Amino acid sequence: MSSEKLYHECHTAVSQGRALLEDLQNWGFSEIYQQPQSESGRADVEVTGVELSSVASPSIVSLADLESSIQGCEKCPLCQSRNSIVFGQGNPGAKLVLVGEAPGREEDKRGVPFVGEAGQLLEKILYAMRLKREDVYICNIIKCRPPNNRDPQGPEIAACETYLQHQLRIIKPCIIVTLGRFAAHALLQRNDPISRLRGHWSEYQNIPVMPTYHPAYLLRNPVGKREVWSDMKQVISRLKD
Repeated sequence: MSSEKLYHECHTAVSQGRALLEDLQNWGFSEIYQQPQSESGRADVEVTGVELSSVASPSIVSLADLESSIQGCEKCPLCQSRNSIVFGQGNPGAKLVLVGEAPGREEDKRGVPFVGEAGQLLEKILYAMRLKREDVYICNIIKCRPPNNRDPQGPEIAACETYLQHQLRIIKPCIIVTLGRFAAHALLQRNDPISRLRGHWSEYQNIPVMPTYHPAYLLRNPVGKREVWSDMKQVISRLKD
């Protein structure tokens, strides 16, 4: 690589980083988390195991196996209108799992969760935590897009919950962050407004859960970004501990 090309790439990276830091500061993210490093240079976070009830065949021991097994699922009417099952994406051994509500139009097209504007905002929040999509696992409580992006319905959530449970059984995360009220209501079995649930620890299948606002809500209500960052700082602290 020529020195001129290297200089150009470094300059571009620095400019992009500066712009992202300015965005985060404008949103109230006054600090960026630095993960403690072990002697090997890797983030040193202990993994704690969880016990979940068996919800699928014992022969399914990987996320790839589980994803393959649910292709063609017809457990609810959403199968009739979907383009793809949006299973989830990320690190199969992640310490942190983020659970959203349902795929949108772009997710349904591409088969990947959080790929639109809300996904870009989520990636910026992860960046402030010194994390990337590849470090965490991202999924939704239901795997198929509801028509016209309507809210998920109870029977649809019930039909998909076993898939989520088995994902968690395979991943064994330390923490779950629920994004939005439907994810929080589904996992916590509570109907309190998300404004009351966020910022307070709960549990799902013996895994600590931090509810917070959905990134799509933050796009419409930027004032909520400070509260989300407050929630994420609690997550950071627990991951460190």
